[in-house]
Amino acid sequence: MSDVQQTEHVPVTVLLVDDEENILRSIQRLLMDEEFEVVTATSGEIALEKLATLENVGLIVSDQRMPGMTGSEFLGRSKEFAPCAQRILLTGYSDINATIEAINKGGAGHYISKPWNDDELLGTIRDGVELYRQGVESRRLNEIIKQQKDDLEAWNDSMKKRLLQTAATIREQSQAIKTLDKPPLDLISRTFDAFFEVMGDRTAVHARTVSAMVTDVARKMGLDAESVITFGVAALLHDLGKFGRPGASQHSRIEEMSESESNVYRQHPQRGEEMFGKVEELSALLPHIRSHHEAWDGSGFPDGLAGDAIPLGARLIAIADFIEKTARSVEQNRADYALLSAKYHSGTLLDPQLVTKFGPITRTLYYEGKKGGAIAEVEVDPFGLVPGMTIARDVESAGGVLLLQAGTVLDRSSVTLIQSHYRKNKPTQGIIIKVVEE
Repeated sequence: MSDVQQTEHVPVTVLLVDDEENILRSIQRLLMDEEFEVVTATSGEIALEKLATLENVGLIVSDQRMPGMTGSEFLGRSKEFAPCAQRILLTGYSDINATIEAINKGGAGHYISKPWNDDELLGTIRDGVELYRQGVESRRLNEIIKQQKDDLEAWNDSMKKRLLQTAATIREQSQAIKTLDKPPLDLISRTFDAFFEVMGDRTAVHARTVSAMVTDVARKMGLDAESVITFGVAALLHDLGKFGRPGASQHSRIEEMSESESNVYRQHPQRGEEMFGKVEELSALLPHIRSHHEAWDGSGFPDGLAGDAIPLGARLIAIADFIEKTARSVEQNRADYALLSAKYHSGTLLDPQLVTKFGPITRTLYYEGKKGGAIAEVEVDPFGLVPGMTIARDVESAGGVLLLQAGTVLDRSSVTLIQSHYRKNKPTQGIIIKVVEE
């Protein structure tokens, strides 16, 4: 486990070192209401012994004139135990050489002359602790970036192997297609489905699940076989326009993306259309791939289509895509929460007549063996909230301020309130809502 992971949830410790106990008590009183631990030592030797056992030491305040080890010498040796801690030297006006030594060799970032001003000392200590916390956060983010880079490299290596493994299968399927006057879409579907099966990553699971849902609903709607296959293949390929796009976002929700990330993301339906536009046998798929992010109320993209002007297949894909992503966003009661969310978005984002048709396949895919009719709770991301949902537990800000009471039925203003607080200071957990297990 890294140093950053070990100290992430441990309170910051401030170490005070001075041979005069009355000075230590004075500084302790000054810091009694601060949100960090305070530890004292009456000599540099004792302080080094304590440093060997302390965790997350963020700031060291040391007097210069002490018997035995001086403050500048102690601060220099303290770097062995707390290399990332900030350091402050307390010194008299005449100790300019010691101050220079403490800064050059001991790593002191600040010095305060005795006698000090309480407000100045308190402000300097607070600034030092905050600077340490920022350093911890910076190192944490760097570790995340490094891990993501390593994961991406591993994924690329794995992808190459998977592509080699499926090459033979795809070549065989391609040869079979070439022998036919008009290649059937179901054969193309099986080819891409085999590719996604071997890929086995999150994108592949999403594509195959959405395709299965769309195919099931289209079949139960009594559509002709050609339409069922066309919609199913379009659903399988609907997100391929995301592959290899520059400036890809790390965020899963468009609400969390920057403007540039959002602009890139909104291009993927057209990119998908362009990818398959030159393949005559796939021409029937193109309208459904291009329009799968259009919204029933006209607020979608890329063309702002509304209502029945959106191709039927695209409307089915939009619902399946929404349900799969929503179900994946929670740990329990996935079917109930996904269907509840889809219901709240029907008539705006989703076709209200089609949403109800996804109940059986959703409950089959996300079956959890629970009895129906019970009230359950689901923890959701604030950006997954929509007006009409019922809050199951009190909602508090990260600072502990009550925002909404349990039992509140969300309206547009309360959703905006929660999301606004979430953007400013992310709470430790999501929002708990009620769902009915049907």
